[in-house]
Amino acid sequence: MVSFLVTALVTAVSLLIIARLPFGISIDSVGKALTAGFVFGLLNAIAKPILFILTLPITVITLGLFLFVLNGIIFAIAAKLVKGFTLEGGFMSAIFGAVALSLINSGILLIFARAFPNLA
Repeated sequence: MVSFLVTALVTAVSLLIIARLPFGISIDSVGKALTAGFVFGLLNAIAKPILFILTLPITVITLGLFLFVLNGIIFAIAAKLVKGFTLEGGFMSAIFGAVALSLINSGILLIFARAFPNLA
């Protein structure tokens, strides 16, 4: 449970950073970012494994590149579910945002794991 909360908080911080980048993604407030972080956590835990299994043949055919699209779909679903979290550039914003989110989350979680090895 603690790791889910830490990941949700890190995702919220990452979303606030991504909203500053020129990807066409906007978040109204810190509260909306926190909500989106929890929604991302739930979608990654529940919907993403189901979608991954359903899209496994196309993922194999594209040598894994379809995972970028799958991450973009999860990003777009989260944007639809959270009011105040919008994609102004359409689905391409979702794909770029998903890539940026994974990179920024990885960096922050790596720093966090080194700073607090007992919690991560």
